[in-house]
Order: sequence, then C-alpha cells, then structure tokens
Amino acid sequence: MRTLLNLIWLVLCGFWMALGYLVAGVICCIFVVTIPFGLASFRIAHYALWPFGRTVVDRRDAGTASFLGNVIWFIFAGWWLAIGHIVTGIGLCITIIGIPLGVANFKLIPVSLMPLGKEIVEIA
Repeated sequence: MRTLLNLIWLVLCGFWMALGYLVAGVICCIFVVTIPFGLASFRIAHYALWPFGRTVVDRRDAGTASFLGNVIWFIFAGWWLAIGHIVTGIGLCITIIGIPLGVANFKLIPVSLMPLGKEIVEIA
C-alpha cells in the first residue's frame, strides 16, 4: 500500500515539491554560510519525494546551533513553506482519494518549519 501511495504522491505532487526543495538547496549551497540549510533542504527533498513509510525524528546530538539555525530558517523560509504545505494539503483533502496525500503534506509541515536537528527514518 505504501508503494502505491508513494507512486500516486510522486506523480501528483511529490516530484514538484522535491524539485522546489532541490532548487532551494542548490541556492543555499552557493553561499558558504548557508550550506547547513542547503543540506537540510536536500534531506527534505528526499523525504518529499517518497514520504509514505518514513517519519521525522529529533536527533539526539542536535544542540544550540541547530536551534539558532532553525530560528533563522523559520524567519526566512520556514513559515512560507508551512503555508504552502497547509494550502496544498487542504486542496488535496477535498477529494476522497487525495486525503492520504493531504495528510502526508501535513506531515511535512514540522520538518519544513524547523529542519535542522531532524532525521528522517524508515517506519518498521
């Protein structure tokens, strides 16, 4: 079932979301100071490409630098991304078949708000 949902997700919205996160990651990696944001964006892109069967967990070794980076990310990019995920998720939930896709979009909100200090793991 996860594979089927991931394939539908990939065709309807996953490819475009992942492409957007990849572009943001490349732009962030151009500047040396924002490389951690670029790497986080690449992680989110991978998660946005194939979200079913995976979840986001906090890293135990994340410290003050991750917190400060998340504050900067939230101010400049996080809340815009979260609004985009909310709008897209509501739009997907309008149809019956889109409800699981909308829920997956809502799952992306916390990691899009504060991506540093997070890890994406497979669900057993």
